[in-house]
Amino acid sequence: MPVPKISDAEFEVMKIVWSRSPLTSQEVIDALKDGQDWMPATIKTLINRLLKKGALAYEKVGKNYLYRPALSKEECVRAESSTFLDKVFDGALGPLLLHFAKRSDLSEKELEKLKRILGGMEK
Repeated sequence: MPVPKISDAEFEVMKIVWSRSPLTSQEVIDALKDGQDWMPATIKTLINRLLKKGALAYEKVGKNYLYRPALSKEECVRAESSTFLDKVFDGALGPLLLHFAKRSDLSEKELEKLKRILGGMEK
């Protein structure tokens, strides 16, 4: 099953659920109230969209619905990365790496790690 397209706002909800599941909708609302200026109804709409997309699952426990991720964070990051790579760099990884390497303030440690990773990709 392909990973559904998740909007930026939906991704914010997913980050909360990935880090703290299972959660009630009120717990999601409480977790987002400091970082976002969203009304509770907006957050409930985002939860419902994620349910319809298959990104969230739920179970009913008493009067509460507990939400948990139906997709891993890794699956969603991989899909988003691929979409970005295709859209901005025509699917080519080399230009993306060069772009970020030239425009980022990478530490020596980060540069060495990147070199080791890229060195391991040689065939």
